[in-house]
Amino acid sequence: MALVRSDPFRDVDRLFQQLAGGAQQGRQMQVPLDAFRKGDTFLITLDLPGVSAEAVDLTVEDNVLTIKAERPAPPKSDDVEVLIAERAYGTYLRQVFLGTNLDTEQIEAQYQAGVLTLSIPIAPHAKPRRIQVQSRTENELVSV
Repeated sequence: MALVRSDPFRDVDRLFQQLAGGAQQGRQMQVPLDAFRKGDTFLITLDLPGVSAEAVDLTVEDNVLTIKAERPAPPKSDDVEVLIAERAYGTYLRQVFLGTNLDTEQIEAQYQAGVLTLSIPIAPHAKPRRIQVQSRTENELVSV
């Protein structure tokens, strides 16, 4: 026995998107991300399902990190009838405004299983540092 879940609102929403927006190919999609700090590193993870590592383009300009990726639609064929088309195709785009406390020259990117992980180190000038207090005797103090 097969288990079938029916959600009429999802079906209506899908129908509205198909009528109002046409095909999904070519539209820009928001990339979901998580951001957190681990020690002296700021980490960002993004889901890019079905995107090859070569299709991911990362740029940084004026502390704005731009993530752009392309997920091409499968080739159309006259002998294939599409019954359900819920997967999104097109361009993923996300911009993240980075603070001046991050070292944008040292960003590292790793891509595995459809998840892009960016590691951005905290800039040296933003790290906590200890300041040594110097002690002077009363004879060494300069009067004003």
